[in-house]
Amino acid sequence: MSEIKTQTKDNITPLHKHVIEFLEYCEIGKNQSQRTLQNYNHYLDRFEKFAFSNGVKEVKNIDIELVRKYRLFLNRLVDEFGRNLKLITQNYHLIALRAFLKYLSKQDVKTLAPEKIELPKNPARQVDFLEPEELERLLKATAQEPEEILRIRDFAILQTLFSTGLRVSELASLRKDSINLDRGEFTVRGKGSKLRMVFLSPDAVDAIKKYLAKRKDNNKAMFVSHSNVGNTVEKEIASQSASSADKGFNITGLTPRSVQRVIKKYCRAAGIIKKVTPHTLRHSFATDLLRNGADIRSVQSLLGHSSITTTQIYTHITNQGLREIHKKYHGKVNS
Repeated sequence: MSEIKTQTKDNITPLHKHVIEFLEYCEIGKNQSQRTLQNYNHYLDRFEKFAFSNGVKEVKNIDIELVRKYRLFLNRLVDEFGRNLKLITQNYHLIALRAFLKYLSKQDVKTLAPEKIELPKNPARQVDFLEPEELERLLKATAQEPEEILRIRDFAILQTLFSTGLRVSELASLRKDSINLDRGEFTVRGKGSKLRMVFLSPDAVDAIKKYLAKRKDNNKAMFVSHSNVGNTVEKEIASQSASSADKGFNITGLTPRSVQRVIKKYCRAAGIIKKVTPHTLRHSFATDLLRNGADIRSVQSLLGHSSITTTQIYTHITNQGLREIHKKYHGKVNS
């Protein structure tokens, strides 16, 4: 495949100008997150370069044939490790392009109709979660940490993740004053700046209270680094900068990467060989709710999913009714 030609300052195209306007609209008009803007910018930059290499410099020249070639290009694209783009990643590129075309349509700019772009169906996602016995082993493994403050903190982190189903970024951004421990609940701002209510189990509340009682610092973050405790696994965790301040107090907490390392540490200690991430605990939270009879709409709200389709990835592993039907009717001899 021929190499994609890139634009220079001297040949910025009308297409590029429209992309910039679209990103500004997403930032100001739709108040979308920086992460969303970065993703749109990345995906549309790739489309721009592809369009430019095919002689398309204006949005009016975007047609279904160009999109067909672009999809073929994405399907054949390999990274530096020789791996093809996953189908879901290819879809993200097309979703960004469709959002861009939808914006142009609203601006009465002549271009390809966004509904002309159909997304291929993604294969069913494999959901990894911890069985109750594995979760118990993981929690008990924190007892192996010799430093008390780390042992208490890490146990509270694991309890909070499983109790709330928080994303790791949401956990890392928690502040002490944002959680109502008396009520065992708090509001979190998730993807797309959407607010949702989450709830703490009594065990999680107790774990957090014990951790906060041991804290001697003025840091407003809920979970922080304790890099002064000596030669412990904490040295494996990236030390946190103390430069951020709020009215003189540090508000720097553990990073998502630090939380991932905490979980990895206790998985090793518990003898859990499968890959476990903070998101695995989020999956475990949802699976636990559904297995115990929660309706999927409620789980959708607790997870902060915009679409019920996202939540439905869990149903194929939690349908106990099908198991009972199989047990009752399979292999019976007609009398």
